[in-house]
Amino acid sequence: MRVLGGRIRTAALGAVLALVLVPAVTAAAAIPASAAIPVSAGAQASAAAPASAAGRPSVTLSKSEAGTGGSVVVTGRGWRPGTLLMMLICGQSVPSRGVIGGTNSCANADGRAVTTDEQGGFSKKLPVAEPPEPCPCVVHVATVTGEKAEADAIFMVAGHAVEPLPKEEGGGRIAVLTDTRLDGSSGLLTWFGSPPSRTLVLTVGNVGTAPVKDPVFQVGTAHGVFAPQWEEQQWRGTVAPGRKAQIRIPVELSAGAHGDYTISLKYGGKVLAEQPWGVGRPWGVTLFWILLCVVVPAAVFRIGMAVVDRVRPRRSTGRAGRHRALWPAARTPRLPRADPASRTPADAPASPLLPWFTPDGDPGAGVHGRLSAPHENGPTTQTRKGHT
Repeated sequence: MRVLGGRIRTAALGAVLALVLVPAVTAAAAIPASAAIPVSAGAQASAAAPASAAGRPSVTLSKSEAGTGGSVVVTGRGWRPGTLLMMLICGQSVPSRGVIGGTNSCANADGRAVTTDEQGGFSKKLPVAEPPEPCPCVVHVATVTGEKAEADAIFMVAGHAVEPLPKEEGGGRIAVLTDTRLDGSSGLLTWFGSPPSRTLVLTVGNVGTAPVKDPVFQVGTAHGVFAPQWEEQQWRGTVAPGRKAQIRIPVELSAGAHGDYTISLKYGGKVLAEQPWGVGRPWGVTLFWILLCVVVPAAVFRIGMAVVDRVRPRRSTGRAGRHRALWPAARTPRLPRADPASRTPADAPASPLLPWFTPDGDPGAGVHGRLSAPHENGPTTQTRKGHT
């Protein structure tokens, strides 16, 4: 009985599973392939981006030849998303050797800038212009910021001169293995206009079959959008075939230089590396000119006032005499004045006597009495010498 009950339960469980699974399998089989679960565009982009980033950047052209005044559509794939690129038409170049003369061989004035999309691609129209060097020509696309990357596509400028490329030198060939950098810092003298200097450091390798001994590099300094100015510098040493070496080359700008500079390194007619350099403004020079504009006018003003004070006529004699004349009067004490109403007859001044009159012959004697002898009722006694 127990065995029979176990078989019944197993059969019942199998029937339930069959009822549940069979409809689901049938429905899944009935769904067509076109009705599969849709995948969002963002998911496709994220899946495609690593695949494109894994390959090298590439460019294609809408046409392989065009004349001056025309245009060509440049399409790129495999670039880093959101990267700023520069498109140029360059002469004396092929994709296998790159742009031999650097950007000096390109039509820089007619170049175009473009930014890659989220998938690392772009498509933009580029006007056709004759480069300064003869063809063979290429459309050169390179990154402006970030990690260095470039790609070339063969292009023919109709009506432009065509000349063979310069022969490659046999033996050793130098290639850059690491990113370049500028070592060093600015000091106090640079803040006051001293020439800023750095050391360009990079690692190169010899990919040729012969050793490279004491190579002569060309170092170019470019300010902003201007063409670089090249000067030769020799590196002392030997790079054996298949070996690498670290190159250190001093770089110095002119006095008072400031702004955005680009340091380029060229060997064998080919640009090996480019390194941007932002030079700060020498604020010490600005401070010096500000102080000069303040101190010099103040000094001139003081000198002028001193000259005017020395040349101007003086009036010290008249002033001193007037002061001396007034000084005693200022020190003399002033006596109080008597009140006229309080005067007595004794204080009255005597009348002046004329020389032809005598006291006895005074015309007023007949009126007031005798003047020869003192009057007993008179206030005073008059003599020849005056009042007594």
